[in-house]
Amino acid sequence: MLAVLMFLLVAAALALPFVLRAPESIFHTSPMRISSSVFEHGWLIPVRYTCDGENISPPLSIADVPANTVSLALIMDDPDVPTSVREDGLWVHWVITDLDVALTEIPASVDPTTLGNPWVNTRWLPIYGGPCPPDREHRYFFRLYALDRRLDLSTGATKDQVEKAMDGHIIAEATLMGRYDRPR
Repeated sequence: MLAVLMFLLVAAALALPFVLRAPESIFHTSPMRISSSVFEHGWLIPVRYTCDGENISPPLSIADVPANTVSLALIMDDPDVPTSVREDGLWVHWVITDLDVALTEIPASVDPTTLGNPWVNTRWLPIYGGPCPPDREHRYFFRLYALDRRLDLSTGATKDQVEKAMDGHIIAEATLMGRYDRPR
């Protein structure tokens, strides 16, 4: 009985790495990156790019887009909004789809129509809306998606409609997170 138990323990230990390893495609892993020259991942977003400054979009860099990508999409949102301000606790700041796969830089204060198709933010405007937290420090996520197709959306599409259209078409994604708290 002890020999059988030892055999099962050894077999389980040898099999564990194979059981725990999932196919990479499940996690959309890729070396694709999004970064900014004005803040690092997790750092404070400079005032210039917020409602307390010039309220312009920050410069962004894109690298290592997968070869089979047809288009890129960019979504910036804030998941830290109080439910008293927005019931779902999410504020959408910027949505652009159908970005060219060869794009490596999104300049500061860019007109999004020169890059792709801008869609509406929470204020129902197809523009960048900078960080403007009403209560405390918030996190702002810039999510870049590599897609296997261009999106077919109607004028005035929302983030939810963009995400629905992207469903099943995401090859890879990359995230840049910045933080901001308004001067009190």
